[in-house]
Amino acid sequence: MKKDYLGRVLDMLGEPSWQYRDPEAWRKLENELGVSLPADYKEIIDAYAPVQINGHLYLSHPATERWNLGEKIRRTSEAWSQVEWDWAEPDGDPRTALGMEQLTFGTADGLIPIASTDRGETIFYAPKGARGRGSLFIEDGEGEFFEYSFSFSKWLYLWLIGEDVAGPNSSAFYPGPVVFESLPMSETDEPRSWVGPDRGM
Repeated sequence: MKKDYLGRVLDMLGEPSWQYRDPEAWRKLENELGVSLPADYKEIIDAYAPVQINGHLYLSHPATERWNLGEKIRRTSEAWSQVEWDWAEPDGDPRTALGMEQLTFGTADGLIPIASTDRGETIFYAPKGARGRGSLFIEDGEGEFFEYSFSFSKWLYLWLIGEDVAGPNSSAFYPGPVVFESLPMSETDEPRSWVGPDRGM
């Protein structure tokens, strides 16, 4: 049987730790947002976060004090809410795809920042994207948005194998096993690195 994208991602990333898995933390965050986040996204976050993947992608978790996903969503949403949208190009303007006049961040009606990279890219979940089925919008660090009408696990899988899923020429492919780095959970915590299983790449 062919695996779905979540299964493929988990195979590629390797043994999960589930270190901070906490259903109550997710319930609290989703109550604040007024919407449920995608199940596959939560599964990946619970399995590995907080973590940096392949030197670029940062994943936060809602149950930790440091690298807290709820706090990250709030801070990022506040920053994006200050942006003047009159400059936006229609092709890169999420309002066009979402059929909205006013774009909001961190809400069920707008864009929820769920991950980011050290290259300036922000991954947003749009609950009302793809005609209400939910989609991802990736901001490329230069103010342009690209919509991908598929799941977070499919997006991550394609990102890991080097597809351009953060706009044109955005590939961040590294051959070999996926490389992880833990994020420091205290002032004295030393980051540690490890690798996933062989990918045959």
